[in-house]
Parts: sequence; C-alpha cells; structure tokens
Amino acid sequence: MKANLALPFLAASLILTAAADHHKASEQIVAPGTEVVKLGGEMKFTEGPVWIPSKKMVVFSDIPNSLQMQWSEAGGLKEYRKVESSNGNLLDLKGNLLSCQHGGRNVIVTNAGGKITVLADKFDGKKFNSPNDLAIRADGSIWFTDPSYGLKGRAAEVGGKWVYKLDPKSGAVSVLYKGHDMPNGIAFSPDEKRVYIADTGKVGKIRAFAVVEKGMLGEPLFEIDIRCDGMCIDTKGNLYATAGGGIHVFDKDGGEIGVIATPEHPANVCFGGEDYDTLFITARTGLYSVKTLAKGAKPKGAKW
Repeated sequence: MKANLALPFLAASLILTAAADHHKASEQIVAPGTEVVKLGGEMKFTEGPVWIPSKKMVVFSDIPNSLQMQWSEAGGLKEYRKVESSNGNLLDLKGNLLSCQHGGRNVIVTNAGGKITVLADKFDGKKFNSPNDLAIRADGSIWFTDPSYGLKGRAAEVGGKWVYKLDPKSGAVSVLYKGHDMPNGIAFSPDEKRVYIADTGKVGKIRAFAVVEKGMLGEPLFEIDIRCDGMCIDTKGNLYATAGGGIHVFDKDGGEIGVIATPEHPANVCFGGEDYDTLFITARTGLYSVKTLAKGAKPKGAKW
C-alpha cells in the first residue's frame, strides 16, 4: 500500500461530450489537460471517501480488509483504524465521522476523541441488511441506504432493501422508500429540496425525489439512466456519479455534462482539499484525486 504521487492519469483522462455546449460545460468543471493522480494502491476494494478538514486528510474504507485508510499530502497513505467492514463515510454537522458498516450492520459515529457510538442497527427490532451510504440534512437527520451486498450468507431480517431516515434527537428510524432493488449512493441538492438516490441493482438508475418532511418519498421527479455507486454534489447542484468509465457529471436536472475517466472502475467520490475543489475518488484497489474548477457543497448547517 505505497502512496504514489508520480503516476498521473494523463490529460486523455478527461473525456468530453461531442456537443459544443457540453464541451463548454465540461470545461467549467475540469480545466483542459487536468490530470487524475493516483495517491495510493494495493488495497482490495476502496469506498466511502470523506475529507476531514481539521486534519487535512481524506479517510476512506477498504471493505474486504475491514480497514479505514487515511491519506494526506504530508503523511501519504496509511492505515487509519480497524472497523467492521465500513462502506460509506460522512461528517455530521459537528464534524464527527459517520460510517455505514457492512460487518456491523449498523450506522456509527466517532467523536473527536475516538469514541464510537452505534446510532442505529435495527428497524422494528430487526437487524439491517448492510447499511451502505448516507447523507445528512441541516436538521441533523441522517438518510441512509440498506442493500444486501454485505450480508454474505447471513439471513436478512428486515422485509426489504430500503432507504431509511434516522432522527438525531429521538434515535427513531423510519422508512423513506421501498422501491429500489439495491439502493446505494445518496446525496442532497445544496438547497435540500431534492435527494438523489442510486440503484445499482436491476433498476440501474439514479432517481431524483422531492424531499419530504414527513412520511415516505413519493414518485421520482426524474431518473438518470446510469448504474451509479456513490456520488457527491457541487455548489451549483451538479451531480458527480461513479459508474463505468469514470466520474459522470450531470446538472441538477439530470442533463449530461461530461465524464472524468479513471484508470479503475470508481466506487465513490467526495470533494475535499484546502479549497474544497479536489475530487477524491475511491476506485477498486486505488485512491485517486483530480483538481476541479467546481467546489463541493457542504451540508447546510455544517460547522466545519
């Protein structure tokens, strides 16, 4: 697991659509000639990157090794800690680390002192399948997906593969949506009026929903025909979706902007860096980064 800062994936890595307007839009995201840089490799399956501003580092999951890894410009790539096969990671509004764990079948939070607390592991008294990815709103509620990828022969207890909401005050868990085959990546628009949820199962689409305050999500506003894993959002509401070929960028209404090609199939992506304008990409055995002309959207109410 050696960090390698000298292996740029060259300018050909930026694939622009043929249409002139798409070409122009793509150049507003990544400058021509921009390189995708390999930061480290020799891992088994990387996922769930999250930028930790206070430590100027990115933390991410190496699922099969039951490890969280860290990378910083100063320290390179190294082991962060042992976990129970964590997948998606995110900061809460106070800057604590939230993680979905396949092995633990739970959602946990780690405070600044390193103390781990299980926030949720059951719905209606039944264990989750294997929480996968998560997003947080300004009210502190945590929305997360629960496909069955991490069960690995263990019996499912809940009645399906659903999307849930965790209330930060009461700890209550409610179902938001039951219509996915394998719900996966999830992200809110900057104004929190929409939530985007990927389905990597038989459906193979990203669905956009109007956010509701109570009850279940209604019918999708629209769908993007792409089999996306994880995703993130910039301040303009553009969507950065991991799928075959690289990071596929769409505008807030699902219009295609362009693709940032990656040398390995990507699983997840986040914004980070000093100016929050660098994409960190987990892709199979490696961690990559690319400088953008965009800036990542932080959750509303974030104090970091």
